[in-house]
Amino acid sequence: MFKRMLLLAAMALATPAMAQSPGFERPIRIIVPIAPGGGTDVFARLLAEIIGTSLGQPIVVENRPGASSTIGTQFVAEQRADGTTLLFTANAPITAAPHVMTTRYTLDQLDPMFIVGHTGFTLCVRQDSPITTAQELIAAMRAAPGRMTYGTDGVGGNMHLAAERLFRALGLEATMVPFQGAAQTLTAFSGGHIDLYGGSIAVAMPAIRDGRARCLVLTQRAQHPEVPTAAGLDALGVPNEETLIWWGMLAPRGMPADRRAALMTAFEAAWRTERFQTQLARSGVTQVFRNSAASAALITEENEALARVVRQIGIERQR
Repeated sequence: MFKRMLLLAAMALATPAMAQSPGFERPIRIIVPIAPGGGTDVFARLLAEIIGTSLGQPIVVENRPGASSTIGTQFVAEQRADGTTLLFTANAPITAAPHVMTTRYTLDQLDPMFIVGHTGFTLCVRQDSPITTAQELIAAMRAAPGRMTYGTDGVGGNMHLAAERLFRALGLEATMVPFQGAAQTLTAFSGGHIDLYGGSIAVAMPAIRDGRARCLVLTQRAQHPEVPTAAGLDALGVPNEETLIWWGMLAPRGMPADRRAALMTAFEAAWRTERFQTQLARSGVTQVFRNSAASAALITEENEALARVVRQIGIERQR
């Protein structure tokens, strides 16, 4: 009887572990819809490296860039929902691109799993500008509607829509100048070709640290510790207009619950490691792990808000 009780106890203890290890029959692919080397790619590869083969299969990161990240996103949306093909991405192909491009996927095909962190966009003046505060910048823009130019990562990109969302809430107008990413925007800004840098805080950090840029406005509610000169949306009185850059994992909708649970357990444990937290901090990312429900809520709110901005500014959908 005693031996039988020990056996039953051992089986009970083993059950949760077995439930978390459903047995993936082939390697797990993480599709990154941008070229190698960017922050999204770095985060995905580090997560895969930390997890290793603990799920019973190796995790392979595969880059499928193109068409504003929609090519890789479409690929994942069309795969079997068995947990072996995942999408790790920033938000552009999820909440911005579908409103300005004709995509062959919908958000209903994708299941948000988690978000590893976020940061806001920022608007900066050059260090030699007489404008030194967010309120002074707002006053200058109101005094000359549309005269001030700001750079973005392209028409209908997240930065463009985030800026226009904020400008409309504050009753401002500015002229958008599109570039091929925040790095190119920063180069044009540093050279005096545009009045305002518009883009991610991470890309702007070298210019902030060496004195080329003075960032004054954020598209996130709170202030950012690395950019103390910039006012968040709470300080500007428009807290409900927050637009973030976030990074997260999505999967084809309909994954079996046991596989989903195993993946979530492994990825959250990887996120909590010192290695991953250090990488997020080094990249200027606010370290907040959003679970599936919180991720879905953020995506829904952002998707609706950016769709509204697209309608307001009249961007025609690209074919």
